Amino acid sequence: MRYARYRVDGEARFGFVVDDFFLDLVAAAEAHGAGEHLDGFRADDDSPRWIARGKAGHDAARAIAAAVPQDALRTAGTAVPGVHAIADLERLAPIARPGKIVAVGRNYADHCAEQNQEPPTKPMFFVKLGTSVLDPGGTIRFRRDVTDKVDYEAELAIVIGRSGRDIPVESALDHVYGYTVVNDVTARDLQKSDKQWSRAKGLDTFCPMGPCIVTADEVANPHDLDVRSFVNGEPRQDSNTRHLIFDIPTLVSRLSQSVTLEPGDVIPTGTPGGVGCYLDPPVFLADGDEVRVEVAGIGSITNRVQEETETR
Repeated sequence: MRYARYRVDGEARFGFVVDDFFLDLVAAAEAHGAGEHLDGFRADDDSPRWIARGKAGHDAARAIAAAVPQDALRTAGTAVPGVHAIADLERLAPIARPGKIVAVGRNYADHCAEQNQEPPTKPMFFVKLGTSVLDPGGTIRFRRDVTDKVDYEAELAIVIGRSGRDIPVESALDHVYGYTVVNDVTARDLQKSDKQWSRAKGLDTFCPMGPCIVTADEVANPHDLDVRSFVNGEPRQDSNTRHLIFDIPTLVSRLSQSVTLEPGDVIPTGTPGGVGCYLDPPVFLADGDEVRVEVAGIGSITNRVQEETETR
């Protein structure tokens, strides 16, 4: 399944993607006699509540899709209730406000090398704030009185589906609901001056996310996915998740030793080499730039950059 959020008639709606169409989960179920599959899920519920249903939610979503007239899933411009052509909609982050966004630093050897740092011996976790989440297509905003060294980082992100604490490595993937794409936007000057990373990586709009959540059963091998970034069409990063220093089960297990993981938590897994601050000379994001980050099989997100007027 590919779960997503879109704005429909001015309202944020949660559902799933079939080919070029978005099925509004609640509207489609209610319009086509499949409301019992919602199990109390409402249009104003957040996506983690559906994520917590796990496989039962996937089965329900498939039953709702089966109740929709199949011509509606093949005919562009259909007016069938609950079915919308994606091209007509505004894409939103698949999780509006995750309970936790815990990202991983220095998890690719080439990214460590470009910093003249030795690879870590254990995962380096840091927090991105929930208010940093940005929709695909949204605008990355910064003010020069706060930062003038804004950088990009393309990452595969884990979405947690089952709660757990002290999760064994052997069963860690059982807690993974699926995957999405994150741009771990970073204020490099704040990262250096603060001596820790949360503010530098947690500013408003500094976590573009999407375009959807691809469920784990549709990802044959999450450790063999190309990860790339582009600025104004110019390739910047080009790697593969096979080069992760700490793999996904290790990250989930190690993090769960410190905090309880819950449905809808997001774990960006780290970025490969090629970020702007380590180019020669360094190149930071500027007003009007367009950044695209992508992970093969998951999707891509594109965001423009806007410098805002300073406010003191």
